[in-house]
Amino acid sequence: MKSNYKEKYVKPYFMPPVVTYDWVKKDCIEKPPIWCSVDLRDGNQALIEPMGLEEKLEFFKLLLEVGFKEIEVGFPAASETEYNFLRELIERNMIPDDVTIQVLTQAREHIIKKTFEAVKGAPHAVVHLYNSTSVAQREQVFKKSKEEVKQLAVDGAKLLKELADETDGNFTFEYSPESFPGTEVEYALEVCNAVLDVWKPDAARKAIINIPTTVQIAMPHVFAAQIEYFHKNLKYRDAVVLSVHPHNDRGCGISDAEFGILAGADRVEGTLFGNGERTGNVDIVTVAMNMVCHGVDPGLDFSHIAKVREVYERLTGMHVYERTPYAGDLVFTAFSGSHQDAISKGMAWRKEGKSGERWEVPYLPIDPVDLGREYESDVIRINSQSGKGGISFILKQNFGISLPDKMKEEVGYLVKDVSDKQHKELSPEDTYRIFKDNYVNRKPVFDIPECHFKQVNGILAEVTIEQEDKKQVIETAGNGRLDAVSNAIKKYFGIEYTLAVYEEHAISKGSSSKAAAYVGLVSGDKTFWGVGIDEDIIKSSIAALVIASNKVVESVRR
Repeated sequence: MKSNYKEKYVKPYFMPPVVTYDWVKKDCIEKPPIWCSVDLRDGNQALIEPMGLEEKLEFFKLLLEVGFKEIEVGFPAASETEYNFLRELIERNMIPDDVTIQVLTQAREHIIKKTFEAVKGAPHAVVHLYNSTSVAQREQVFKKSKEEVKQLAVDGAKLLKELADETDGNFTFEYSPESFPGTEVEYALEVCNAVLDVWKPDAARKAIINIPTTVQIAMPHVFAAQIEYFHKNLKYRDAVVLSVHPHNDRGCGISDAEFGILAGADRVEGTLFGNGERTGNVDIVTVAMNMVCHGVDPGLDFSHIAKVREVYERLTGMHVYERTPYAGDLVFTAFSGSHQDAISKGMAWRKEGKSGERWEVPYLPIDPVDLGREYESDVIRINSQSGKGGISFILKQNFGISLPDKMKEEVGYLVKDVSDKQHKELSPEDTYRIFKDNYVNRKPVFDIPECHFKQVNGILAEVTIEQEDKKQVIETAGNGRLDAVSNAIKKYFGIEYTLAVYEEHAISKGSSSKAAAYVGLVSGDKTFWGVGIDEDIIKSSIAALVIASNKVVESVRR
């Protein structure tokens, strides 16, 4: 029997006592936040098989290459691997001078003490303290009052301060009211301010207040209103880095991060590709590249996204979904004919310099090259839904073949019909093979292996026509070499047609010494196409004529 949703799911979140929407007036993020990767802690704890020491070390190096300056490396009191990994980083001097590591600890005395043992000697470390503050956690898990829960946070904050003074190292303090989304906003602010009263941060030694959507239970604009309330009401605001840590239970992790920044957050904690508990953390790759789309340098380098993804998938055992923004296999791919045509024309427009420096190609919000992706293999791919524009684009980008406009539709239908009948995507090589088999190599009736020309009142030609192992030389005249050969074919087979289209160009891919020629012959109400490819433009022109006229002869004989 269907549940009574209205009674079962009573609104589980809290709006601030004073709601402002100043953040709505901003239309984009103008500068990047401080990024903190939590892949090695929050992401790692969510893996079926958490990473071992060597794997965590390799992942740490990857995060450094991407450009993270703050990296949460673990929960050192949770396991021996976590503890040893932290000690390895410190004792082997693997932490760059401009990078800060971060460690997590619950607001419990023995865990805090174990954490400071692990972080001893760190050149710069954030010690991240948390305890849960939500109504459900207070009532069901801890069975403690608001005052008692706040006291847990205050006592933890005091112990952090005491141990930091006694421990070798350089420490910054961070506090998170865990399960914030189910916490009364004014109460969460009260707890955070009580913690700040212990630490008394100043401009020289700032503290971090981190607001997590531990379980995402509200729409993104609600989270933004909550962050704006914190931004306007936190004590020591000039000495506090306001951070957000969005999860993705409602699929709104990206929106929470972006809205949170607009609402006053200075910092974002997240993971590569959104790895994390349940539906995961906010995907930092997406948030960062969204900024690039608006012309903002995010301070992170994803220009070789394939390498980042390969290391991530290998070390975590996770898979980056094909439609994951920016990084998925298919995110720049167009199969639809109309999309392919628009992209192809947009790319041509850009190549002609009509866009200037601006990127404004239809259907592509960002240049794939900025992620190390390739137009040839990523942007347009061929299946039964493809169109003439996409197929023409593939032939030009990969093989230097620039089809005449009047030829594109026929080639398009031919190629996608093959895909439809074979029920599969066609690679660029498949597409080129189909093209060559039908327009370059197809000579079912005859061939012309030899031609000799003399220039006498025009062109005199001796054209050798080879058919069924028999050769015959036909002497004709014409106003040019191609016309003379055409007249020989007409004379030999007793046929008529009109040379309606002739185009030629140098092939821009592969050997620059080759040229392509295209011939379109009209016979009756149909156009027959042929293509020739050769170092000699005369030979390529004759070859194209031979292919097209073979098709005319076939049609006449049917």
